[in-house]
Amino acid sequence: MIKLKGMTWSHDRGVKPLIAATTEFAKQHDGVEISWDARSLADFELFPLDQLASKYDFIMIDHPHIGVAYEQELLLPLDELLPQEFIEDQKQNSVGRSFESYNWEGHQWALPADAAAQVSAYRKDLMDKYGQAIPQTWSDVFALADSLEKQEQPAPVIGIPFVPVHAYSSFFTLCSQLSDKTVWSDGSDLDLEVGEQVLKLLNRVLSKAHKISFDSDPIKLLDKMGSTDEIAYTPLVYGYSNYARDGYLENVVIFDEMPSDTGTPNGSMIGGVGLSISSKCKHPETAAKFIQMTADGDFQRTVFFDEAGQPGHRQAWMDEHTNDISNNFFKNTLKTLDLGSMRPRFDGYIEFQEHAGKLIREFVMNQDTEYRALVVKLNELIDYYRK
Repeated sequence: MIKLKGMTWSHDRGVKPLIAATTEFAKQHDGVEISWDARSLADFELFPLDQLASKYDFIMIDHPHIGVAYEQELLLPLDELLPQEFIEDQKQNSVGRSFESYNWEGHQWALPADAAAQVSAYRKDLMDKYGQAIPQTWSDVFALADSLEKQEQPAPVIGIPFVPVHAYSSFFTLCSQLSDKTVWSDGSDLDLEVGEQVLKLLNRVLSKAHKISFDSDPIKLLDKMGSTDEIAYTPLVYGYSNYARDGYLENVVIFDEMPSDTGTPNGSMIGGVGLSISSKCKHPETAAKFIQMTADGDFQRTVFFDEAGQPGHRQAWMDEHTNDISNNFFKNTLKTLDLGSMRPRFDGYIEFQEHAGKLIREFVMNQDTEYRALVVKLNELIDYYRK
């Protein structure tokens, strides 16, 4: 009996499709047993990878961990375990830069079983009730917030996830959008004027946002949107197709492209999850077969999606079935993902992201106005962690 163990994150999207894949794989491979553990979203984003690689055969991984994984030799190169034509299919069918994000130093360390980026989300029923249009620009976002404030109370407001990691995410997204380049990933400093503009915008957004925002990650905010009538719209949140499906929560949340003043929804910080194999795995060939089955386009658009998954294969994003079930989640947001930005992946980046997120959240919570001083500090901070 071959026994393999994997680590994912504790949300239906992170657990259910892998359990379904495990069941399907067992039907095809006698004598193989795969089990899964799950960790919180916060742990998924920040937990030290070396501790997971020593205990698990499979790791669902966030792409900024790739640099440290390479330096510490924690993962196996999938391009040496999977057929070249399959790797090429994954590359050609990438949603935005998802496939590329797991490629480092000439090897492919994970495959994008799940694709995501920051997009916008809204409650159509509430927007219709209060006669509101879906924002397309940032001016529209503030017009919506102001209009909702003037409604007879209680009326919904806007919201945005702003725990440290997601405060950083929104800052990174907006800096990439305004500068029209991938901030910090190219090794250059963030322009002081761009950073100032973004901090001013975030100060303004959070001054209008629901009080839960500062303590919310995407799951908590979307749970609030789907289960109460308190939040009608969020301009930036990692997309979760689960909430767009009828019956997932009391109310359906619809997703759309992120706002942009240029009409082009560029710069969104891509997320998603890559399925990787630990270098400690004793049965890498069997593990690779599981990854090949799970990341395959046909499996992604059927079983993987049907069991609460958010596919990473482009075939699934264009599929009529997945879009019919999710109120066009995939078609509505695909352009934002295709124009998304990729974070740095150097060894030490995760520590920078955590530190920077705390500084940005605290700055906005205090409605601070020393904008350029914070941008200078962030540039100095990333230089420090690069070394």
